Amino acid sequence: MRLDKFLAEASVATRTLMRTYIKAGYVTVNGEVVLIPEFEIDEHNDIIKYQDLQITHTVKQYYMFHKPGGCITARQDANCKTVLDYFDTVNTNALFPVGRLDKDTEGLLFLTNDGTFGHHLTQPGKNVMKKYYFWALGSLNEDAEKRLKEGFRIEKEGSITRPATINVISVGRYQEFKNEIEEVVSINQKRLGQQPVISGYLTISEGHKHQVKRMLRAVGCGVIYLKRISIGEIALDLSLEKGQFRTLTELEVCTLMGRVPIANTENDKN
Repeated sequence: MRLDKFLAEASVATRTLMRTYIKAGYVTVNGEVVLIPEFEIDEHNDIIKYQDLQITHTVKQYYMFHKPGGCITARQDANCKTVLDYFDTVNTNALFPVGRLDKDTEGLLFLTNDGTFGHHLTQPGKNVMKKYYFWALGSLNEDAEKRLKEGFRIEKEGSITRPATINVISVGRYQEFKNEIEEVVSINQKRLGQQPVISGYLTISEGHKHQVKRMLRAVGCGVIYLKRISIGEIALDLSLEKGQFRTLTELEVCTLMGRVPIANTENDKN
């Protein structure tokens, strides 16, 4: 295996950064400084050190997690439950969440120890689409929907959002959808009976802080419930209850990374 690939897979840093670190003399192989990123190593027997810290070969982990509301997207926190607290049956030493969801937002979240995978899904230039289901107080007129679809400046000094896709599902008064809304979110319903409400799907390719909430608030809708249901072409597994997780399949990982699965490649050769 190439030295830079080994270190990237061990989550020391991205492959690009590792090439720089190797050329700077931060890495040794069996006690000798190696300055060539392409240097071939035996990942199982050679002793690889980065700044005198021995690095071991890491098995890549990829998980799909159904994040519940009330926990934060972080590795650890002194005051709040984190998404990693739900992974009590696996080794989480190198595990990290890919992107983030707000504390009160539910839905699809990936966790991994693969820096390349995480970077690919969060890099703005990759335009990975993220689809959210929402309930909001307010309504959308044609102009508001057009602004969401074409992109607009949320704040005076902010950047213009990228074009989004909006699909409205339900429109009416709170009282009409009271049971449906209260199945997914606890809310003080006093004086909300005649309040206009709207539900639907908003799909964006960005991931700025509170972006979905900020976009909808800017066009007159206050989000009261938000759930991410898909990232790229991979949707949240409906069999996962809130707080549950499962390993991503090879096909799912390859789909997210835009690669052909190894099994398929081998079949093509036959």
